[in-house]
Amino acid sequence: MNLNNKNILITGGTGSFGKSCINFIVKNFNPKKLAILSRDELKQFELSEDPILKKIKYLRFFLGDIRDKDRLEMAFKNIDLVIHAAALKQVPAAEYNPMEFVKTNIIGAENIIYASIANNVKKVVCLSTDKAVNPINLYGATKLASDKLFIAANNLSGKKTKFSVVRYGNVLGSRGSVIPFFKSFKSKNQKKIPITDFRMTRFFISLEDSVKFVLQSINLMDGGEIFIPKIPSVKITDLAKAIVPNCSFNLIGRRPGEKISEILLTKDEAINTIENKKCYIVTPQILENKKLKKYLIKNFKKVDKEFEYTSALNKELLSQHQIRNRCKKLGIL
Repeated sequence: MNLNNKNILITGGTGSFGKSCINFIVKNFNPKKLAILSRDELKQFELSEDPILKKIKYLRFFLGDIRDKDRLEMAFKNIDLVIHAAALKQVPAAEYNPMEFVKTNIIGAENIIYASIANNVKKVVCLSTDKAVNPINLYGATKLASDKLFIAANNLSGKKTKFSVVRYGNVLGSRGSVIPFFKSFKSKNQKKIPITDFRMTRFFISLEDSVKFVLQSINLMDGGEIFIPKIPSVKITDLAKAIVPNCSFNLIGRRPGEKISEILLTKDEAINTIENKKCYIVTPQILENKKLKKYLIKNFKKVDKEFEYTSALNKELLSQHQIRNRCKKLGIL
């Protein structure tokens, strides 16, 4: 996607994805304005002091919370594209602080939608998670509600503002990732690692790949789609052994709201899903034939009606060796 001369705003812009997205945009494009909205003044200050970013004249920092609709309406003035990455994400924290997650992930999503429509923002993409699919934890349930709000927002905007969702799995090495947790055992030379369930699998994507996929999805989006990348999955035990070779495990049981495996695409969604070599697109249930044809022309095809995309049954399941090599390549190990 060509972001040159565009006014862009990233919510949660001081988080792992936000910082990676900023760096990618700065290296590859020349936008008119790149606004960073977050509620953490320290992280904003630290980001603004980055030697490279300090020289960028089009960067703007907005201190604010997505719970504050008035602040969003002010921040979204003259914005062409909003990338909504702000969210509360920790599964156990959601189980014990449910209303805080509802206020940020659901009411905050509603605020993003109305602020975007009020300011005639052209495109809005919301970052989602595999935990929003068939959720068993509150975090996933709030993100499912958020996804539904963003898809339905296309009915409110009359297509003047287009809303879509990008759904992917865990980000390798991001804040809250299990990798730093495993690395802490390696640094202490401890070989006994706590594991919640030996059967556990997860999808993984690198920060750089997540940023590229989001920008590619923005280029494709026509409003109402859910974009899902084709990414590898890992067994958590293999991930631990890749980081701490010859480790053993202490089985501690699953945490509140934790799944054995994750799902990125359900059988129920398959009927509305198309694919190419790199991704799946869950199209809106009510999709005009001309729009579906547009995708099918671009080397997309319909998936089997019984298809589902899960971390346990994923064809691309990484070995310990592959995990270790990928982590080294990304500078995580």
